[in-house]
Amino acid sequence: MEPWVIATGLIFVYLLATIVLGAVANRRMSVDLEDFLLYGRKAGFIVLYLTVVATYHSAFAFLGSGGFFYTHGIGFWAAGAWTVLVGAITYVLGSRIWALGKTFGYITPADLLADFYESDAVRVVAAIVSVLFTILYIQVQAAGLGYILSVASGDRISFELGTLILLVVAAGYLIAGGLRAVYWTDVIQGVWMYVAVWAGALVLAFKLFGGPIQLWKRVAAERPDLLTLPGPEGFFTPGMWFGMVVVLSFGIVFQPHLFIRYYTAVSARTIKWLGATTPIYLMTLYIPAALVGLGGALVMPDIAIPDRIFPEMLVAYAPAWLTGAILAGATAAAMSTLDSMLHANMTVLTRDVYQRYIRTDAAQNHYILVGRLIVVALLAVGYVLSVNTFGFLVTLVSLSGAGALQLMPAVLGVCFPGRRLTTSRGVIAGISAGLATLCVTLIIVPHPLGLHGGVWGLAVNFVVTWVVSRLTPAPSDPTVSRIHGAIERFVYEGDPA
Repeated sequence: MEPWVIATGLIFVYLLATIVLGAVANRRMSVDLEDFLLYGRKAGFIVLYLTVVATYHSAFAFLGSGGFFYTHGIGFWAAGAWTVLVGAITYVLGSRIWALGKTFGYITPADLLADFYESDAVRVVAAIVSVLFTILYIQVQAAGLGYILSVASGDRISFELGTLILLVVAAGYLIAGGLRAVYWTDVIQGVWMYVAVWAGALVLAFKLFGGPIQLWKRVAAERPDLLTLPGPEGFFTPGMWFGMVVVLSFGIVFQPHLFIRYYTAVSARTIKWLGATTPIYLMTLYIPAALVGLGGALVMPDIAIPDRIFPEMLVAYAPAWLTGAILAGATAAAMSTLDSMLHANMTVLTRDVYQRYIRTDAAQNHYILVGRLIVVALLAVGYVLSVNTFGFLVTLVSLSGAGALQLMPAVLGVCFPGRRLTTSRGVIAGISAGLATLCVTLIIVPHPLGLHGGVWGLAVNFVVTWVVSRLTPAPSDPTVSRIHGAIERFVYEGDPA
């Protein structure tokens, strides 16, 4: 049997397993919108941990980071502090989001914001930001999936067809089983991804160089530029790296797929354990990615698309069965985030748009049907974007996070009570100014003073939000007492009943 048949066959075996899990999840699902969208708020630590880390690490980690190490060297680690910051954010902020969701029944980020700020306009703005910038992330995953299947098949399956096949599978099990199907498949995908990245990197390191230490010595001798921290020129300014830390931590947390996961936990204790342990998985996955990227710079110095370095090296130098198993892990990495993105956008559009403004009193099964139809529409949009546009995966993830980051002042105003309240008009003005600044600092005057455009947008957002909030009416006293009171009770008394 030809190697490409074995490698591609193993990927399809994996896809079949996810479809089966989706079918089983469908049989366990009740006709209840909260069950379909939030797993019934019953996610324990192991399931939540694996779905969060699998969702955070995607085609970006499996393909994009290897391509970044290949092109720019170990400077990528300079932004690795975001993995630790994610844990701290989850522990402190995530537990407060959970408490509010548990107390008031929130399902989307916009539910929390619109309730506190007493504003449908805030709901609409938050929903637009959530969907718009998450679609960029869907493009990243879809592009990664197309790369994987086309490389595994020796380009017998085109990038476009590979993208379509894997998008359809991810959308299929989401439609069948809702968030339960996403969580169950993510448990497998989180484990498979981690094992596959390490196994592939070590096999290649030992086969091509005699081991990781020998690989490192070869890089030091032949490409020492890859082992130096980036200089202050161009993209690699300290401000850019600081910006990446902020964008890849706060920016991703404020995207709906991570935000919604906080709502699904069974307890605050689960969220806090999640925050304490998530950085271990996230950071250690970049060690094998560095081995692949640095080693690939030596053995394949002229590859056309750096993000394809891992699958290209596997196909060229690893046994077919191992290549298939590892590329199935790469597929898991992309699909574990793709399914979450599709679910999050479906949840926002169903809850914040359709249920709120189009059909307010329909039966639960009607909203579930609408959600499933929205997934189909999102699949089509993601496919069109992935096959018609292209950019480095890391760059697209950074842009996606920079957009969602503009929700930060609004969320902090809800979750951290203070003497000066943030207002609905302040939030809307701040987000608008932040997004406008983001466009200017990305397109017209890219990264002024060497500072990442996402940080410029956030800084302007905070200033405008603060100024406008000082001049406009605050949320009503009953609402502030109700929501900030719930936060204070949670901080001092623990989990709400």
